[in-house]
Amino acid sequence: MASAIWLAMAPFAWAQETTAESEEAPMLGEITVTAQKRSENLQRVPISMQVMGTEQLDELNIADFDDITTILPSVSFQRLGEVPGNFQVYMRGVASGGDGNHSGPMPSVGVYIDEQPITTIRGTVDLHPYDIARVEALRGPQGTLYGASSQAGTLRIITNKPDPSGFQAGYGVELNAIHDGGTGHVVEGFANIPMGKNAAIRMVGWSKEDAGYIDNVYGERTFPTSGITIDNAGRAKDDFNYSDTHGARLALGINLGENWTITPTVMTQKQFTNGSFGVDPNVGELATTQFYPQTSDDRWTQSALTVQGKIGNFDLTYAFAHFDRDMDTESDYSDYGFWYDTLFGYGTYFYDDNGDLINPSQYIQATNGYKKRTHELRIASPAEYRWRFVAGAFWQDQDNDIQERYRVDGLADSLSVSGWPDTIWLTRQQREDQDQALFGEVSFDITEKLTATAGLRFYEIDNSLRGFFGFAEGYSSNPTYGEGACNTQNLPPYPNAPCEVFNKNVKEEDHLGRFNLSYQVNDDIMVYGTWSEGFRPGGINRRGTLLPYLSDYLTSIELGWKMRLADGRLIFNGAVFEQDWEDFQFAILGQNGLTEIKNANNARIRGAELDLSWAATYNLTLSTGLAFYDAELTENYCGFTDANGNPVTVCADPEAPAGSRLPITARFKGNATARYAFDLGGYDAYVQGVLVHEGNRKTDLRLAESAILGDLDAYELFNLSAGLGKGNWNLDFYIKNVFDERAQLSRFTQCAEAVCGEQAYTVVAPPRTYGIKFSQEF
Repeated sequence: MASAIWLAMAPFAWAQETTAESEEAPMLGEITVTAQKRSENLQRVPISMQVMGTEQLDELNIADFDDITTILPSVSFQRLGEVPGNFQVYMRGVASGGDGNHSGPMPSVGVYIDEQPITTIRGTVDLHPYDIARVEALRGPQGTLYGASSQAGTLRIITNKPDPSGFQAGYGVELNAIHDGGTGHVVEGFANIPMGKNAAIRMVGWSKEDAGYIDNVYGERTFPTSGITIDNAGRAKDDFNYSDTHGARLALGINLGENWTITPTVMTQKQFTNGSFGVDPNVGELATTQFYPQTSDDRWTQSALTVQGKIGNFDLTYAFAHFDRDMDTESDYSDYGFWYDTLFGYGTYFYDDNGDLINPSQYIQATNGYKKRTHELRIASPAEYRWRFVAGAFWQDQDNDIQERYRVDGLADSLSVSGWPDTIWLTRQQREDQDQALFGEVSFDITEKLTATAGLRFYEIDNSLRGFFGFAEGYSSNPTYGEGACNTQNLPPYPNAPCEVFNKNVKEEDHLGRFNLSYQVNDDIMVYGTWSEGFRPGGINRRGTLLPYLSDYLTSIELGWKMRLADGRLIFNGAVFEQDWEDFQFAILGQNGLTEIKNANNARIRGAELDLSWAATYNLTLSTGLAFYDAELTENYCGFTDANGNPVTVCADPEAPAGSRLPITARFKGNATARYAFDLGGYDAYVQGVLVHEGNRKTDLRLAESAILGDLDAYELFNLSAGLGKGNWNLDFYIKNVFDERAQLSRFTQCAEAVCGEQAYTVVAPPRTYGIKFSQEF
């Protein structure tokens, strides 16, 4: 059988090449990537990276961002807090935890669609991965070429581009069902339409419904101070954590002669999510009891323009993008009121206009509007030159219009923020993050086999936060925030808020570096060593009276290899590294349950990553990806800083002593895939198995909080799929989580663990899921 069998595995997107004359000696084909902002053979790029191509995404049944991060050994995933659809991505153990707050630290992993960054402060957009050329996961600091949000690594989603050479179209229809849960579906399609010899338009659309599997079980709650009992009779529902996603992409490709192309693109997606993804073991295995709405309406649009051409032999690229994201959320925050009342009698502070005690439960209504504008202009010399370079300029401006309203029904007017009835607390702020940079990398072939590369990035940041936060004066007359500050300090008004409590910014300019030596032992083996730096900028705390948090820096030393062995049938790539994380930013739930960011001294991450792909026979491919990490503090975390915001390391009783493990990242994560393709009565058929393992993880850096929440247990997930096809159609069947494992992905509380620790929620992987998909291309 002379067919192309693609390796269904996260580490590499290798195509298996066979010929009729040599069926017993298949080869793994070459893969072209653009990790260094020029087209190169993956095996010649001295970066530890993983790639998933179009067919691998299909074969692994990758349906969302969760699936991508689960299958990549170097990537950790954490769903954050009580807001549906809110999650963060981490790489190589560079993780301290956090809750994805709108005024939290910038992410440590940059996410790109083509040339444009889509990383936002609150978390990663959950892009439906359809009609994607490949996903590139670049491990380790990528600061010189990708900047501030690529401290620990970069994920690049490369879309298929318009092609004027011919018409192409395709579609897919999928039905799925979750064991003891709901049913879902996916409908997706694309069309590539030439418009003459030099232009084409590519239209892509998708619509999907993800089924729920967590029950909101009926429950009652009695508040000790008032004796008031509430229930969730109107909200109890089976399988209440569902989501609906609809999106489209429209791209126009225009060739202006042989050397210039223009590609304007518009991509948009709307995702509505209902329910909490955290289960309460006190209620049931896949159950919780929530008293107020839990919804997320996430809408985003990215408009992009890429211009590529040549000036002489030099490649010139200009990339512009405008990213607009609006996220409206509702969150149950009733645990906060219940546990503070139970432990401290806070229920006495909540009453109506008649002075009678009321139900002190809170719920949050939030509206966040994000806007991001980016420009990048770069030039690259010909790749065949002995001296070659990439150089460019980058500019970015991010705005976040923040409005969060903490409501208590029936609250007295005197206790409510002026102009906001039933509002015990209001956050009304504007955050702006600006950065600009000059960057470049120069490579020199010292010999035919030995190459040196040096890179620098000079950057300047200006981050600000201004606005209102706090209580009504009738509830708290604190003169440093809230309406108490408005009246005692005669502060100026702020749009839709009583006044502007604070207006702060931080400015910084510095540079990052990278140096690499690579040695091409022969055509099939390369070894390399890299020293590189990454950073995240500092910023202003949501509670503006606190000190700003400082930038944190990651320095990495890496030794790696890339090997193509056994006449091209075996690919063995790997790397070992040590990373020093200086004054890393650490987000905690502080006073009034508000996120506070402090710097937490230094940490060290040592690790090894191994990726192996083997074309065992002409129809059997095997692969594995393994990641080993040792991530720990190298200095005490005392929990407080000095007058300048620098972390204090000497204290009698540190909250986390030196040697404490960093949270979220397991010591070991790995996966293995086997795919067997065969002829079945004239049809092309296959069977495939994928095993994913992730080890035990800490839930919090601090010892006391980690003890309250407990560790996340190790887990294994096994996925099985099979299918057949002929000509231009395929029929696929799959079962995800075959053994119905309750894989623990993350854990959270609605307020500080010391208060709400008895009401902790665990995010688990979806139960066993069955699916069938029919797809066709023309």
